[in-house]
Amino acid sequence: MPRCPWASTEPNITYHDEEWGVPVHDDRLLFEFLILEGAQAGLSWTTILKKRDNYRKAFDGFRPEKIARYGARDAKRLLGDAGIVRNRLKIAAAIGNARMSLAVGKEFGTFGAYLWSFVGGKPIQNRWRRMADVPARTAQSDAMSRDLQRRGFKFVGSTICYALMQATGMVNDHLVTCPRHAELSRLRYAGESRRRKTEQKATNRTKRKAHS
Repeated sequence: MPRCPWASTEPNITYHDEEWGVPVHDDRLLFEFLILEGAQAGLSWTTILKKRDNYRKAFDGFRPEKIARYGARDAKRLLGDAGIVRNRLKIAAAIGNARMSLAVGKEFGTFGAYLWSFVGGKPIQNRWRRMADVPARTAQSDAMSRDLQRRGFKFVGSTICYALMQATGMVNDHLVTCPRHAELSRLRYAGESRRRKTEQKATNRTKRKAHS
């Protein structure tokens, strides 16, 4: 079966086959995608993928605790870095968003728990047959965008949020004709099975304590 049509050349092919749509819960990686999706605004995703390694070097591996401490000297350094998108507003947003993500993490336990709450904590399994069927935004991305903006995040419009949701597996938007759709669907059910087993073990432990 063919891949999704947008993955026809590198680096898109490797990204499509190995990363796009795989559920991500790690705070650092979620923050990385938030910044990269924001950087994409007005550009192609291929352009951002080609600059990804440069971004990781320039932004201290996308560690929000480091970026949150950036000052004027760091902003100037980034504006002079030809390896990234040298847009003053996007750079300022990345620094501000790092601070906001840490605050959200403290409030919700993790940044990931907050972002995943907009899809009920588990991936939405779509069944699109054509790229024309895939939406640019949804009610969930609208809600995420509104709340992020309310909290002070920048470059988090609904289309950017939906792209983030697609990239990090909050939605499975691989076409049903793409082999990755079925692979990620199985990954979801395997994850739910592990979760149910963990919950059942916890319930059994509670029952044993109650009867001891």
